[in-house]
Amino acid sequence: MLRSSSNFSRNVDWNLLKTFHEIVEARGVSRAGRALRRKQPALSLALKRLEDALDVKLCRRGPRGFELTDEGMLVAETCDSLNALVRSVPKRLSNITADLRGKISIQIISSLVCERFDAAISRFHDQHPKVEILVDVTTWDSVAAALLRDEIDVGVASAQTLRSDLHYDFLFDELHGAYCGRSHPLFGKTADDPAALSGQAFVLTGADEPDMLTAYRTQHGLGIQVAGLSEHLDEAKRLTMLGIGVCFLPEAFAAPEVAAGRLWPLLKEGEQPTMPIFVITNPRAPQKLARQLLLTEIGFPRAAK
Repeated sequence: MLRSSSNFSRNVDWNLLKTFHEIVEARGVSRAGRALRRKQPALSLALKRLEDALDVKLCRRGPRGFELTDEGMLVAETCDSLNALVRSVPKRLSNITADLRGKISIQIISSLVCERFDAAISRFHDQHPKVEILVDVTTWDSVAAALLRDEIDVGVASAQTLRSDLHYDFLFDELHGAYCGRSHPLFGKTADDPAALSGQAFVLTGADEPDMLTAYRTQHGLGIQVAGLSEHLDEAKRLTMLGIGVCFLPEAFAAPEVAAGRLWPLLKEGEQPTMPIFVITNPRAPQKLARQLLLTEIGFPRAAK
């Protein structure tokens, strides 16, 4: 066993405790890997490192599934308490930050639909009503440049390549579908294969289209014939509802129009492309309390440098 608790606290990698907490919450390494978008071997290695540091076995994985040992239950309770303390930091800072003022600048891709992000913005405003929240809509490829020029505090966009000089926190997977309007000949029909839409005229979204969606279209020969173009998703949706052509739109964004019968999804479930959306920040930007507090509300606390 460890010689002293002080040695452990000085030498342990605190991230191991956070990882173990996530494994326990997910009830297994594989499930935690899917939830955290991390590879299972990396989580298994982190678990073993923590077990080695404590010189105990924390869990068993066998025919009966994931099960904590007595020592594991004790460590899990401690990790749960630590997690609760970390989550309470914004509230404990409330007396200090009650009169927080200034501005926080955010750039997002157009027509983003994310309840988690919206709820975080709402909570942030409730706690810091004197901070001015500036939101600008831009194309995904403009976010990185704006962050590196220190023009904005936070970006929310897709990214095919993760730059080493920026920090990316996964927010959610944005599902895209191919849609047509009520007057379109394909309304009410479903394509068995995306390539079946290759002969259709498309409404494209130009620079607002993520690279991964462009690659998906190219792979299946979609969008060769262009019937309309708009970098604003609202206008691309308008053209689609008018029957101008087929258009790829985020599923959550198109959902109200589908429910109202103004748009029809042409691809069957499982065939739609998925784009990861990230909260992006510049780790080299000057420290800003408002940015740190907003990131904490979203679920991505940053340690002060």
